[in-house]
Amino acid sequence: MYSSQQAQQLEKLSKEFLKNNATVSQLETLRDVLRFHEYRYYVVSDPLISDTEYDLLYKQLEALEHAHPERITKDSPTQRVGSTLNASFPTVQHLVPMLSLDNSYNEEDLRDFDRKARENTGLDIIEYCVEPKFDGASISLVYENDELSRGVTRGDGVEGEEITMNIKQVRSIPLSAKFSEYNIQLAEIRGEVLMSKKSFKKYNEMMEAEGLPVLANPRNAASGSLRIKDPKLVAKRNLEAFLYHVSYFTLLENKNINDEKQHAGENGTGNQMPFTTHSESLQMLWNLGFRSPEKEKKILQGIDAVINHCKTFEAKRDDLPYEIDGMVIKVNNLALQDQLGMTSHHPRWAIAFKFKARQGTTILTGVEFNVGRTGAVTPVAKLEPVYIGGVTVSSISMHNEDYIKEKDLRIGDTVLVERAGDVIPQIVKSLPELRTGNEKVIEYPRQCPVCNSNLFKEADEAVWRCINIECEAQVIEKMIHFVSKDAMDIKHFGAANVMKFYELQLLKDIPSIYTLDFDKISGMEGFGKKSIDNLKAAIEDSKQQPLYRLVFALGIRYVGETTAKTLANAVKDIFELEKMDIETLQSLEDVGIKVATSVYGFFQNDDNKKMIHQLQALGLNMQNTKKQQAARSNTLEGQAFLFTGTLHQLKRSDAEAMVEQRGGKIVSGVSSKLNYLVVGEDAGSKLEKAKKINTVRIITEDEFLAMVKE
Repeated sequence: MYSSQQAQQLEKLSKEFLKNNATVSQLETLRDVLRFHEYRYYVVSDPLISDTEYDLLYKQLEALEHAHPERITKDSPTQRVGSTLNASFPTVQHLVPMLSLDNSYNEEDLRDFDRKARENTGLDIIEYCVEPKFDGASISLVYENDELSRGVTRGDGVEGEEITMNIKQVRSIPLSAKFSEYNIQLAEIRGEVLMSKKSFKKYNEMMEAEGLPVLANPRNAASGSLRIKDPKLVAKRNLEAFLYHVSYFTLLENKNINDEKQHAGENGTGNQMPFTTHSESLQMLWNLGFRSPEKEKKILQGIDAVINHCKTFEAKRDDLPYEIDGMVIKVNNLALQDQLGMTSHHPRWAIAFKFKARQGTTILTGVEFNVGRTGAVTPVAKLEPVYIGGVTVSSISMHNEDYIKEKDLRIGDTVLVERAGDVIPQIVKSLPELRTGNEKVIEYPRQCPVCNSNLFKEADEAVWRCINIECEAQVIEKMIHFVSKDAMDIKHFGAANVMKFYELQLLKDIPSIYTLDFDKISGMEGFGKKSIDNLKAAIEDSKQQPLYRLVFALGIRYVGETTAKTLANAVKDIFELEKMDIETLQSLEDVGIKVATSVYGFFQNDDNKKMIHQLQALGLNMQNTKKQQAARSNTLEGQAFLFTGTLHQLKRSDAEAMVEQRGGKIVSGVSSKLNYLVVGEDAGSKLEKAKKINTVRIITEDEFLAMVKE
């Protein structure tokens, strides 16, 4: 962006302004000096002055603009921080939808991607541009007449939240850029906001020193930062941004140049196109002052070279100053990109190669045994904290006694830990060759660690259980489950409040949730009038939840959300379930002997019957209003649906409700009884299983929406 001569001149001016303050006539020159140093610090990562010197120059600019407000410009470095944002961010539409990328996890996936690209273009070999897949928060920026006019989150891919003021706090994003030098009037560019490993560590150290909660990982830190209401707080997090894609642009003559015929050479009006390849667009962004992956990208011929490069880059990912979780492979030629096109979900000219699960070694320092709401006793490994894939791991579930024996885990062992799919941590194995002889065998308890009752294990299970239904741990966990989002969805309650109210003897069981003494609560710290009013309203609203939520909230063993809907849809009210025998229950969709026996046992238990009648007396809905009312339409009657992967336009619960409102049903697994599998992003084993069953139709979220609209 800056020539050697320009850099020398601006550096010289910096020293002069530090000796003698800039004058009003030098105001724009001072701005140029500060922009230059922002570029050196945030884009090139090679500052030429100290932070203190930068601050002195910045304060000079602030003072001059304060004295002469008529001289303030929109792209001045002082205009990054504005006033606090409104209570909510407005939703705006992207100029071009932000599609997801198709994912690959192995060499075979990449070769299949290359094969399809070659077949569809008729080429023997394709040139690819390969760059890191940054692990942050996706953004879309719009520049018009060389000025940043809008910053937007990814949102659902079609619309996102406008966060322009927060985007201005990211100093590697220029407030103005000379797109006009490339004959561009308006440009929409895509990128990723992230927090470097160094900034993440520094910020958490500062939070710890102030006694405040630390951030979980750099990715969440970046994503959460963009939605903070106060831009000044955003600025403190020292975020960075990589801009890696020009999604849309128009020429100065306002000619739309996104037509496939205008991607190369001239646009038909004699105007030279700014670039014809993806790599050239990255070079343009870099020249304009953006932190594009210009230095990280690699132009490669053919898929063999791509695969070798991905393997090499994966080996050095830990040496990078920021987190990445893979590589992005893009067909470099823009005309070929147009030819390949895209699906409703992803472009056919790009694919993400996801790196293997992250691993690390640490010491297993101890084991805690937790009791769940069904009495299951789960061992939890306590570890010396280890940083894996952007997350500090210190606790991991070890599932059951057999898991511990199979992996031969001992207290004091050095263990290999990985984050499966870069998300869920697990212990891969112990490293017995590193044992010193001081390790201790893990003794699995035979008495409940909470109530000291004898534990019980069924012959066909690996789990030990406490069967004392008055066990304090079970009582608390059952209440936590009852108020949870997927059950009765009592907002503002949560696990912390359940435990707090239980300790203070304000809660004793599920019915007592509806008889809380708010006079006593009002005297507690953190419970002002507004908090109490919100909690009261949420408890009252929960009384009208549909019957299936209540059935799920009761915490019946083996009954998940899908089975709860099956049970609720089979009756007019909850009391009909008390009359069903095991054989009748088994006749319901996807209810086997184990589930039927559990449900029958629950509704024959006198204590459970008493609880349900108490809840009825407290005003909770016991009726299946859905059975009493006709479905909105029967367009999906008799059709079985299952959703897998991440949906971007609908919540999973809303999508399932749309099926049921139209007479369809939701099943829990892939089988010959399934008619439609609706596939979202990162679909896994269900998709692979469905491909093997000819009668299952696999559709996208968009296809599903079209179906229900019909």
